[in-house]
Amino acid sequence: MNQATRIAERYLAAWNEREPAARRAQVAQVFAPDASYLDPMMRGSGVDGIDGMIGAAQQQFPGCRFALHGTPSGHNDVVRFSWSLAAEAAPEAPLAIGTDFATIDADGRLVRVTGFLDAA
Repeated sequence: MNQATRIAERYLAAWNEREPAARRAQVAQVFAPDASYLDPMMRGSGVDGIDGMIGAAQQQFPGCRFALHGTPSGHNDVVRFSWSLAAEAAPEAPLAIGTDFATIDADGRLVRVTGFLDAA
């Protein structure tokens, strides 16, 4: 497994964690303290802001989970990966598919994530 895949899987695990304290701990491990996140529907900064943003998204899409869509790739300090969002009961029928671009620090934590919605 390459670094881009490990980073994408850790990122999606944070988005899928429903227990607030466990999610907050994962966000703190995956994102740098001063990280930022921006996509067409939301934005957040810092671990607390990103954790809150993820919690709000989970409330907006109850019973849904994110999964990798395709193979992540990266070079230097940039990672690109696509994801799908689907109801747990129907993972084969995604509600949305998107692509995120992330800049990582020397420790492999996300510093800046910019997300794009590919299909909804």
